Amino acid sequence: MLIIFFDSEGIVHKEIVPEGKTVNAEYYEGVMDRLLKCIQQVRPATFCFQDFILLHDNVPAYKAASVCQFLTQKMLQPFITPVFSRFISARLFSVPKLKMKLKGLHFADIAEIQEAITDELKMVQKEEFSAALQKMYNRTKACIYANGAYFE
Repeated sequence: MLIIFFDSEGIVHKEIVPEGKTVNAEYYEGVMDRLLKCIQQVRPATFCFQDFILLHDNVPAYKAASVCQFLTQKMLQPFITPVFSRFISARLFSVPKLKMKLKGLHFADIAEIQEAITDELKMVQKEEFSAALQKMYNRTKACIYANGAYFE
């Protein structure tokens, strides 16, 4: 499983969950800690001013009390997504493209898969990240205007 965090500039942090590992609250708290360290290194101004929102897509562990407490201790407002958030999913980004590029390929081991994913992600243009965020914004507005009754 690939966990990826990006903004309009590009990828901020990515992790491949080890085989057999479950993304529970304890594991996700570690992911959040590593993410914050990456934001501090990759986007220092953003980190300094805490000028970001974390949108958690398809990871129930982010709702765990321990994860919310961790984010609160780091002075970040946990962003709890509404039920309809699956329609404004970050999957708009490049997951379908990534799947298509790697579909049908055979890899010798996990390291080879990680390398292929990393190579493909490096090729994603800045405009694609901005477009993905714009699509999420547009879908969010549609959900708000439809009082949560929006669907595609």
